[in-house]
Parts: sequence; structure tokens; C-alpha cells
Amino acid sequence: MENYISNISFAIILIAGVGYFVRNIQKLIRNIKLGKDIDRNDRKPERWKRMAKIALGQYKMVRRPVSGILHIIVYIGFILINIEMLEIVIDGLFGTHRVFQPILGNGLYGFLIGTFEVLAVLVLVSVIIFWFRRNIEKVKRFWNPEMKGWPKNDGNIILYFEMVLMSLFLVMNATDTPFQEAGAGNVISQFVAPWFEGFSNNELHLIEKTAWWLHIVGILIFLNYLYYSKHLHILLAFPNTFYANLEPKGKFTNLASVTKEVKMMMDPDADPYAMPEEGTEEEVPEKFGASDATDLNWIQLMNAYTCTECGRCTSSCPANLTGKALSPRAIMMKTRDRVEEIGQNIDANNGEFKPDGKQLLDDYITREELWACTSCNACVQECPIGIDPLSIIMDMRRYLVMEESAAPQELNMMMTNIENNGAPWQYSQMDRLNWKDE
Repeated sequence: MENYISNISFAIILIAGVGYFVRNIQKLIRNIKLGKDIDRNDRKPERWKRMAKIALGQYKMVRRPVSGILHIIVYIGFILINIEMLEIVIDGLFGTHRVFQPILGNGLYGFLIGTFEVLAVLVLVSVIIFWFRRNIEKVKRFWNPEMKGWPKNDGNIILYFEMVLMSLFLVMNATDTPFQEAGAGNVISQFVAPWFEGFSNNELHLIEKTAWWLHIVGILIFLNYLYYSKHLHILLAFPNTFYANLEPKGKFTNLASVTKEVKMMMDPDADPYAMPEEGTEEEVPEKFGASDATDLNWIQLMNAYTCTECGRCTSSCPANLTGKALSPRAIMMKTRDRVEEIGQNIDANNGEFKPDGKQLLDDYITREELWACTSCNACVQECPIGIDPLSIIMDMRRYLVMEESAAPQELNMMMTNIENNGAPWQYSQMDRLNWKDE
């Protein structure tokens, strides 16, 4: 009877944990789809290769060797160790104990668990180093103005989660008497087991089951915490790298409608009254650029949710390094915050968004930040998972220029001179070649 209660309790916890996770994923997909449609299904072989290289291989992480190598250890270790979740789920649902041990035999099973134990220690050490770098060494990029409050706490909460989960895994193995007696796979836990000498078999069994329950519940809590954490990139790094912009980094997008208008101005034979076909790229959009999150495309919104808040972009941004207000990391965090606010508005109003008098421009991202950007693409180059803060900045600048005519005075003067004189400088077109006489 006791076993049945335990199995039923496990099933309820598992269903609740997975169900809440699925609900969060559905909400995430809904929020990302609030963005405008964009087609990024071209050059698929190149996209698959990019995803394998960046998201799976993490080749951009090791450009900074210390944090990069430690991150790879944590990533590989955490993923592989959680393969054991399959055994835990089967044991929890059917009341078995280490169901794979007799199936795989002590040799293969011992090798797998032994590998997991070694990885658990490596993950534990790496996480402690990460905590030290973040809180004691105080690496500068973790202490920028946008990294106060929740972003700062979130980074530490994840580290504590991983410390506890790895420790529970080792304690669970160390207090499992039959497992220790078999001597297969207890590569690390055999050194932890002596800490529990003097405990009776019943006490060891109680400790082992407690660690087992805390481990599985901790994994489910961690899984559902991802939606609220910067560690959502564990899931989104793969689609984010797959759908990334494959064009050269210096190439900016031009609106087809504007390009056509310029060509018509330069073509004396063009029909100035020709109307673009409805539904084509040449059709004039309802709004030029972006003033709110829903004016951005869905890939830009996915970028915002994928941001790891590592700060590599900001630490490489020349505007930020010279004391300007711009932080590419903050651009992504503010965009995500606005999308979340819009999503909560929709949830609170039965699936319909009701105007809240806010927008991404001014309420979240200031004009000073937007115009501080040099459009050098350093942030895009440095991001370990292919996030593009510059595309958001340029779309918001486009709105300021084309919808509000709110560019800085110097830029407006330059554009006026180009329109009137064919050059950025204020002199007659007749004088353009005078320099050659000097």
C-alpha cells in the first residue's frame, strides 16, 4: 500500500511539473508569435551547420577560454547526468529500484553512472568557480547597471540550483547501500559514503530516498523556472542559431517600397502614379520601423527571450566602453520585459490586448541609447548564440527618422544636404569637384 501511495504521488508530481512546463512553452510561443512574420527558411544546409557549430558545439564560447570551457563542462555534464532521469521516472512510476542495472549489467551500467558522477563533480566545481567570479571577483560585465535586482539574483539562483542538484545526486548514490556494495559506478560516491558511517541501514535508506525525491522535484522545479530565467537559452539557443541572419554583418535591410520610390525618382521614364500590388514587398507598410515590441519580427522577439545576459556584447560595445548610455544586453532585456508585459496584458484580458499607454520606445528604451549605437556589429559578433541587438536598434531608429522625423540635428542636416546637394556637405553641386583644383 505504501508503494502505491508513493507511485501515485510521484505520478501526480510528474504530471503537474511537465504540465506546467508545457503551459509555459505554449505561452512562450504565443509571445514570440506576437512579432511580425519573416521568412528564414532559405539556405537550410548552412543553417543546420550553423546550429550544430554554435548551439551544440559552442565554438564561440571558448573565445574567452576560462568561462567558455567551464560553460561547456556544465552544459555537457548537466545534460548527460539528466539522462538518468529516465531511470528515475521508471523507478518512480513502477516502484522499481535502479531498473537499468540488471538490464545493462554492472559493467555498462557502472561505466555510465561512474561517468555521471565524475561529471557531477566537474559541474559542481565549475559552478562554484562561476559563483566566485560573479560575487567575489566581481567580473565587470556582471555588475553593469542593468544587472541589479532580479537579473543579478537570477544568475545566483541558477548556480545554487545546480550545486544542490549535483550534491543530491552524489548523496543519493553514496547512501544507496546495494549500489555501494555492488561497487559498479561509485567512482566518486565511494568517497562520500564514509561521511555516513554509523548510520543504520534504515537511516541510510531514508537519506537515500529523501535525496532521490528532492532530486526529481528539484529537476522539475528547475525545468519550470527556465521560463522566468535567463537560462531559457538552454532551449532557445538551437532555433535562435538556426534562424539567424546569414547575410554579411555590414548589410542592412532596405524597405522595398522605399527602394522603389528612390529608383523612380532616378528614372525619368517611370510612372510616378503606378501603385504597388497589394500583398507584395513593394506595398507601403502601415508603419515604418518599430516603436513597440509587436512592430519587431518574431525572430527579434525570440532573440530577446534567448539572451543569456552574459554581457559579452556590452563589454565589447565601443559606445558602452566610452561611457554612453547604450548597453546591447539591456536592449535585449528591455525588449523581453516589454513582450512579457504585453503577454500578461493579453492573459488578463481573455486573449485580447488592451492598450496600456506604453511602448518599447521611451518607456523601455531611450532615444539616447538608440543614437549612441555606432552600428559596428561588435555585439552581434560577440554573442555566443547569435543574438542581433543591432537589428532592433536599427528598426527603432527607422521609426524615429521615417515616422517622427526625430533624428539628431546633425543627421537631419546631413540628409537634407544629400537631398539638395547630392553630398553630406552644405555647398552647391556645382562646387563638388573644386577639391581637385587644390
